Amino acid sequence: MPTDTTPFLELHQVTAYQQQHRVLEHLNLRIEMDERVAILGPNGAGKSTLLKLISRELYPVDREGSWLRLFGQQHFNLWAMRARIGFVSLDLQEDYTPYTNALDVVVSGFFGAIGAHGHLAPTPEQLDKARNFIEQVGMAGYAQQMYQRLSTGQKRRLLLARALVHEPESLILDEPTTGLDMGGTAQLLGLLRGFARSQRALIITTHHIEEVIPEIERVILLKDGKILADGPKARVLTAEHLSALYETPLEVSTRHGWYRCWY
Repeated sequence: MPTDTTPFLELHQVTAYQQQHRVLEHLNLRIEMDERVAILGPNGAGKSTLLKLISRELYPVDREGSWLRLFGQQHFNLWAMRARIGFVSLDLQEDYTPYTNALDVVVSGFFGAIGAHGHLAPTPEQLDKARNFIEQVGMAGYAQQMYQRLSTGQKRRLLLARALVHEPESLILDEPTTGLDMGGTAQLLGLLRGFARSQRALIITTHHIEEVIPEIERVILLKDGKILADGPKARVLTAEHLSALYETPLEVSTRHGWYRCWY
């Protein structure tokens, strides 16, 4: 059985392909149960591929001496594992039909489904819990609103409620503020700060260091499917590292735990 020292995620010599293109090569990575981590990298670096490996939308190359383990397990029941992890991604946002209402989006998180279907029968307790989470993400009054009528920011907050409704042990977000305006970004990052204080595993992938909330302690820089740098935030988010990551001269400043890049 897993112990308190069992990591949330462990990859050893993992290689993965997307449509015949090798995206990750011999990747080694370990993230602990209570770590809060940001993974930064340019387009094509392998960030989304890594998350798809975790969600089992994609499988690594089956090779001796290579493995991917979640909660200490290499082989597991996919549905049981999804109950332990909350996911938010742009792909998921685009999977919902326009006529799904907000409450059904959140309720579907209990079942690992996309939307509500006739065979899903949420309990009154689950419905109440879903409504409470809709309120917690600032969407009170929107439970019956059609998905197509929501703004991008509202949809993203709704997906966060969906990810949290079953109280997962970890939360994973793939570029969570893509398409959001400044107000929507501030609201979403504020919600993530609240989750980060719960001492559960949090992984965020992003292009922008401005999205690395102060509660994140560890940053991983991913480039061309390999780890360029990995360690404490202050040691990794430097002008030298970020200039190498994005192949352009950059300067870095920090204030109250937030970081910013200058060109």
